Amino acid sequence: MDERLLSRAVEVNFRNLALGHDVFVADGATFVRNLTLPGIYDANFVYGIRVSRRRDIEQLLARAAREYAHATRLTFRIDPFTPPAFEAFLALEGYERDEALVMLLDAPLRTAKRRVDVRPIEDEAAWRAYAELKCMDWREQAPRRNSDPEDATTALGLATSNRLKCPPVRYVLAYEDGLAIGHCNAWEGPDGVGQVEDLFVHPAYRRRGIATALLEACVPLARAGGAGPVVIVADPTDTPKQAYAALGWQPIAICRQYGKKVTNYAPGRAAEAPSPIGPE
Repeated sequence: MDERLLSRAVEVNFRNLALGHDVFVADGATFVRNLTLPGIYDANFVYGIRVSRRRDIEQLLARAAREYAHATRLTFRIDPFTPPAFEAFLALEGYERDEALVMLLDAPLRTAKRRVDVRPIEDEAAWRAYAELKCMDWREQAPRRNSDPEDATTALGLATSNRLKCPPVRYVLAYEDGLAIGHCNAWEGPDGVGQVEDLFVHPAYRRRGIATALLEACVPLARAGGAGPVVIVADPTDTPKQAYAALGWQPIAICRQYGKKVTNYAPGRAAEAPSPIGPE
């Protein structure tokens, strides 16, 4: 794959997560931060890391400790262009690691259309339905993250963080008999590479083509906004990646997330204001 396309495809997910939050560049990396969502890793993380010398790594880690003094966890997102020395240092320091499979659709979506009621989220009632589904999604995800599945604060924080991205991100819900049973979003992305993300279907309605119908709605939304290739990110340990491949997505990269709990975390504690070197 062309290296520039790979770089754009990998970065679109990080930039998607960053939407709606404070973003600034400092000490050889891009910082994403939201003081009002201290427990949401997707709202507080560092990406685009390009430092490799030990003193520069230590300077970046010290900066991160200051910027995320409000947060419950330090989170670094690693892409194929991150210097190996930085990732190795995180492993040495005992950061926990997760992986994400980046897949790219650079052709028409291969689908067999099924009639499903899919509508854009346009009012508060729909956003409340989305939040309820997000809580259900969290109850499924939490055990894999060694987190409390009944932690409604985190579930609603994720819903709030995702809503902050809209616009430019657009959400849709799938309905059956008037009940919201699934969600997904679409973003045209920067530089012609878009993304579909946050796909979830109520467990009682799975294996009925609902997820495919949501993707059928969201891929055209991303492309109507100017995207050509469209990224989706999958858990490499879970089965949906095979469904995405059957629809035409191709695996292109593995990204990793490293995290460590903040030992001196205190609710309400805020970092010093950043000195942006270059906003995203």
